[in-house]
Amino acid sequence: MAPSRRRSTRNGQKSPGPAQNPSQSPEPATETAQPHGNDDSCPSCTSETRELMNGSRKENWIECDNCNTWYHWRCAGNGEDVENIAKWYCETCTQADATRIMTLKAPARKSSRKRTHRDYANLNSGLGSDPNRWLRMLETKEIKDDRFKRLKGSELESWLEDDEDAMREPVVIEKPEGLGMQMPDKELTVEDVAQLVGEDVPIEVIDVASQSTSPGWDLGKWADYYSLEPSKREKVLNVISLEISGTELSHMILPPKIVRDLDWVENFWPSTRKGKGHVYPKVQLYCLMGVANAWTDWHVDFAGSSVYYHILHGSKVFYFIKPTPANLAAYEKWSGSELQYQTWLGDMVDEVCKVELVEGNTMIIPSGWIHAVYTPVDTLVFGGNFLHSYAVETQIRVRNIEIATQVPKKFRFPMFSRLCWYVGDKYLRDLKSASGASLSPRVLSGILALAEFLVSEARVLESGSEQAKKEVKEQVPTDRVKDAPAVARELRWRTKLALGYSSDDEGSGGPRKSKKSSSPPVGSKRKRMEDQNDIPHFRNFKPKPWDAVVITKDETDKHSSQGPRPREEDEWTSHWITDSGVKLAEGEEANVESRREVVVKVRRTMKGLERQRIERTIEEWTWDENERT
Repeated sequence: MAPSRRRSTRNGQKSPGPAQNPSQSPEPATETAQPHGNDDSCPSCTSETRELMNGSRKENWIECDNCNTWYHWRCAGNGEDVENIAKWYCETCTQADATRIMTLKAPARKSSRKRTHRDYANLNSGLGSDPNRWLRMLETKEIKDDRFKRLKGSELESWLEDDEDAMREPVVIEKPEGLGMQMPDKELTVEDVAQLVGEDVPIEVIDVASQSTSPGWDLGKWADYYSLEPSKREKVLNVISLEISGTELSHMILPPKIVRDLDWVENFWPSTRKGKGHVYPKVQLYCLMGVANAWTDWHVDFAGSSVYYHILHGSKVFYFIKPTPANLAAYEKWSGSELQYQTWLGDMVDEVCKVELVEGNTMIIPSGWIHAVYTPVDTLVFGGNFLHSYAVETQIRVRNIEIATQVPKKFRFPMFSRLCWYVGDKYLRDLKSASGASLSPRVLSGILALAEFLVSEARVLESGSEQAKKEVKEQVPTDRVKDAPAVARELRWRTKLALGYSSDDEGSGGPRKSKKSSSPPVGSKRKRMEDQNDIPHFRNFKPKPWDAVVITKDETDKHSSQGPRPREEDEWTSHWITDSGVKLAEGEEANVESRREVVVKVRRTMKGLERQRIERTIEEWTWDENERT
């Protein structure tokens, strides 16, 4: 049988042993493993607690600081976390001397940011430790049913290409067929998860009543807790952040194809810098294990990342708030302030809607959607986070909210800026390629938002404080990006050109869309510059010059021809805009000077070279003023 765990409040007390002098001063707690056996009972054991402990891998013990008798904390404790106890006395000793009272350790030094428990549902009722208050609170609020799309897995690709709202609202796929996804068998249990990931792996467990972390948990202990009947669980707990990349369990899971196609980490982080032994953003594979009545309060996934979420068994109820500018502003005001502990966020926004998911359902949650989650029954979920090019502006906005509300770095998207540099570098190479990049306007708009972010990072490198420069520089992947400011500004320039923007100075307050269309109207004429290399399009960026330019000019040819004279009272340009429009026979005789020029330019590229050959004919027509009618 697996070893139990015994906790003493005396340093060096390795196991229950002979009584010691009660006058000895207590010292910090230590813990030790003891085998199960017939002596594994304590003076406070009952048939009910023995049943609860039966099959348990580990059990907390505590020693009375007066009589030195050992007790199961499950049998003798009061619900307090045993890790927090400095001195403890058994019931017999406290009855004998009323001055013997339990004391707690001084709290560990933490951030000065106030972290009051969220009990706004029952602020004045004294029910702050009641995990069921969330459900009772929901009964008093106006919640609307969702209007989100339900699609088949096979429809997602066309949805992404054809629907302007794709990746802007959550979408539910009720059956896994067609998703290109792999999941474990639905019979997988939390016990199996512990075996496949490792029973000794530490995990972060959330106490639902206080929405705070409960310390001292590993997967083995969690599996024991999860296997208990709901009525025998001392607290309602939740696990929402177990990342399983690199474990045996991860080999059983493959995210949906649409996620793999969009995911920046999957497509832009160098494959040679992923996998075992490398540090990279591991956010693609999460195992979430919630028990009945678990609640996760309002949040936005880190850096506004999107989420795929598959219910292996059980069910979840999501409550959503749309990420409009006003709602995100309300969330920023609420998050990290006293409002978070006193006010229901739903009362500060336009509306809240809910989505119910059951076994076999998959949902994709787009960037920035504010949500809370209720768990009606014990539920096992697999999902993951991903950044993508369809929502860059929202992703950066949420990241800025995280910084403004002082979210600790460990709760933010790992290596966000480094990932952005990898993405920007790859898109720049695509835009510079001879074949060009086939990118939709929506993706190009996302790249432009990315470029603006990278330019802001470049400005810090150029003129920020020494500490700020150091932090930004550490995030630049020098294996790909040799000159960060140049990469950022060239990416912005090329993206603006691809979108049809006119040249724009950095300090002008934003881009101006050019008036030209893909098909210029009749009568318009583009102004030609003699040499585009002589005039930079943007301040601080000059396109790479041509390595060689050769211009060949033929001698000027002079001859007479006929053509319509331009007149102010008619649309004369329609006769001249194309060769076929010139009606020579109906025109007047004119003197024509024509010359032919051929311009050939070459320059090296990363893949080879680029060559341009431009052939043009310039004509100058003049009419004798004496012949004007």
